Amino acid sequence: MRIYIYIIVAFIIIGSCKKKTTVSNVPVISFISQNPSVVKAYKDSITFTIGYEDADGDIGENNASAENLFLTDNRINITYKYRVKQLAPTGSSIDIKGNLDVILKSTDITDGSSSQAATYSIYLVDRAGNKSNTVTSGTITVNK
Repeated sequence: MRIYIYIIVAFIIIGSCKKKTTVSNVPVISFISQNPSVVKAYKDSITFTIGYEDADGDIGENNASAENLFLTDNRINITYKYRVKQLAPTGSSIDIKGNLDVILKSTDITDGSSSQAATYSIYLVDRAGNKSNTVTSGTITVNK
């Protein structure tokens, strides 16, 4: 009988040692990809794909004038503002995760050369005002 008690206690201890992962109410993003990596100035668009995760699901807005995703050209520190549509129903508090595509319609060379390397930083802000971490793209070559 004593052996059964030890076995039960061992299972309880082992079961309680599972690492619990929790997602934060502050959005967390990750850089997934960019396409293409070489663009022609003022002609080609660039698509950045980021992953997102948020424990309370308050990423995005239904308001068409909302600006909640920010893409910064690190060469000249100009920030482009975007709207992410609301990703979960109003009033819900659910864990959400997925991918978003952010499209920069065009870019230019900023230093007068015929080719320039560029990187972009991206972050988002949820409806509660929580700012995500910032991710940086890989290097993009801009050619004339």
